[in-house]
Amino acid sequence: MKSHLKIIDQIVERLQAVRSICVVGHIRPDGDCIGSQLGLTLALRTLGKKVVCWNQDPMPQKLAFLDPDHLLQPAHTGKRFDCVVATDAASLERLGTVADSIRDRDLFINIDHHPSNTRYADINWVSETEPSTGELIHRMLKRAGWPVTPAIANCLFTAVSTDTGSFQYTSTRPQTFQTAGELVESGANLAQICQEVYQSYPLSRMQLLKILYRRFRLTHENQTAYFWLKQSDFTRAGASAGDTEGLIDHIRSIEPVVVACVFEELEPDQVRISLRSKDARVDVNRIAQTFGGGGHSAAAGARIRGNPRSVQHRVLGAIRTALHAALK
Repeated sequence: MKSHLKIIDQIVERLQAVRSICVVGHIRPDGDCIGSQLGLTLALRTLGKKVVCWNQDPMPQKLAFLDPDHLLQPAHTGKRFDCVVATDAASLERLGTVADSIRDRDLFINIDHHPSNTRYADINWVSETEPSTGELIHRMLKRAGWPVTPAIANCLFTAVSTDTGSFQYTSTRPQTFQTAGELVESGANLAQICQEVYQSYPLSRMQLLKILYRRFRLTHENQTAYFWLKQSDFTRAGASAGDTEGLIDHIRSIEPVVVACVFEELEPDQVRISLRSKDARVDVNRIAQTFGGGGHSAAAGARIRGNPRSVQHRVLGAIRTALHAALK
């Protein structure tokens, strides 16, 4: 390794030198994860690399248009790679069961933008100021001089758009719009992306939305909104985990609300929480970290073991403390 090289140049140099590569991402992949994984996979394949793209969980239906060749696959045991690249995964644990299938490797690279990233790889490119990992992948492709095909542009535009809330979140910067413009110039199909990602929700998601509007609650002088999703709700709605994407924004958008929280029952004694903040003074990443999770100041999450009622009490208490400290 040449220590004088910038980390982005180190990664480009190492990727150019290897042959077999596995690109992995976090469990319950969102648009940034899928877009970054597939965009990098396609780019490396154009260079003649032998590349596989693995994720523990299946492709969310609304993002399937990005992967007509079904490159995203579950992991296989007994494979060896010159290099493994993790995209958009803040910790090794976030790779889920895939982590056990990528142990036989020469080099491990971690490309991410989460402040909570644990720097778990051999080379860690973690840019906390970036609103999406997709923007980092695009910067790397430009730096390397690798072609950005329309298919790659679709993946990376989707990554950038979804992780900025369609350019609404405060993390969006002038450079983000420049990146989006360059991706459109490279062939990103805006009409298709908008139709598939934002205007084609399955009926099962609408059933979950009905549950949300019946069940959500306000507390802390209407500054906190929350609701529960239980396993029976998914069964009744015929929904999958991917159908929950974006549901939290419906309660986040209520005018007095500062922090929104979704409690999702994973097992009888395990709850997944998703947190969103509308005020820069209230950092939900810090709240999530107290429960072993993480993310960004405006969007974070965690998995918490314990009795559901106890988990709710502890999480709402932590939110109340954060609101009081920030807004007093």
